[in-house]
Amino acid sequence: MQPVRVIACGALARELKAVQRLNGWHHLHLVCLPASLHNRPEQIAGAVQQALEQARAEGCERLFVAYADCGTGGGLDRVLEPLKVERLPGAHCYAAFAGLERFAQWQDNEPGTFYLTDFLVRHFQRLVLKELGIEAHPELAALYFGHYKRVLYLAQQVDAELLNLAEQAAAQLGLAFDWTLTGYGALHSALIPMMEVSEWRN
Repeated sequence: MQPVRVIACGALARELKAVQRLNGWHHLHLVCLPASLHNRPEQIAGAVQQALEQARAEGCERLFVAYADCGTGGGLDRVLEPLKVERLPGAHCYAAFAGLERFAQWQDNEPGTFYLTDFLVRHFQRLVLKELGIEAHPELAALYFGHYKRVLYLAQQVDAELLNLAEQAAAQLGLAFDWTLTGYGALHSALIPMMEVSEWRN
């Protein structure tokens, strides 16, 4: 089978590996960039471009980028279009997991929503409470999240422990809590055509 290299956000590594196992995609080669790039979205496009250039230099012909726009303001698309490389749909991974139409409806119904994924639930204490200073100064929660009304946990799997942690996260932010099961969304569906073509060519 012709290998497919996926350049991915490190925050999606666990989910992409799960999709790979579920489908038996042994010809999928996953290269993850640091999840911390989300704190510097202006650096994402350059990091992805460098990874793509390295892949091409190593002879990889079939490439996919497991990032949405992720705050690059179109910068990522400007890198990918000349290279004819596709990425995940939408502005960020929440839309990729949920589906563009479903996510747009949530935004219309309640724009004051803070979203969590499995990754963000696992790392909530570090990525949100610690890095925003809320851990040391709980009063900052109202400053950062005063305009939010709820936490919506987009679960990739049904996991009682993660669900409990997500509910705790909402309580720490003083927000209402809701959750829905999205599964892997476009992390699965967007890869299927490329993986099938890769199989047909062998």
